[in-house]
Amino acid sequence: MTEERQEGMGGGRVAAEELRLLIERAERLEEEKRALGDDLKDVMAEAKGRGYDAKAIRRIMQIRKKKREEYQEEEAILETYMQALGML
Repeated sequence: MTEERQEGMGGGRVAAEELRLLIERAERLEEEKRALGDDLKDVMAEAKGRGYDAKAIRRIMQIRKKKREEYQEEEAILETYMQALGML
């Protein structure tokens, strides 16, 4: 067996260098994801400090990701259910 290729757990061949590079790339992305999460947390703290409701901002962000029709359909179903339960 060479250093470059070793038998994997499934019995197949693994290119060690390629695998190492993929793992390192994934680790860097995880690190970036953590940093972005911290940045987002800071933005939400700033919004809260300025008197905005962070939950409302997060909800608006979710809505903005959807197509208008999709959002309207979800809201119509929600309203129907709430009326059926006597909540409106």
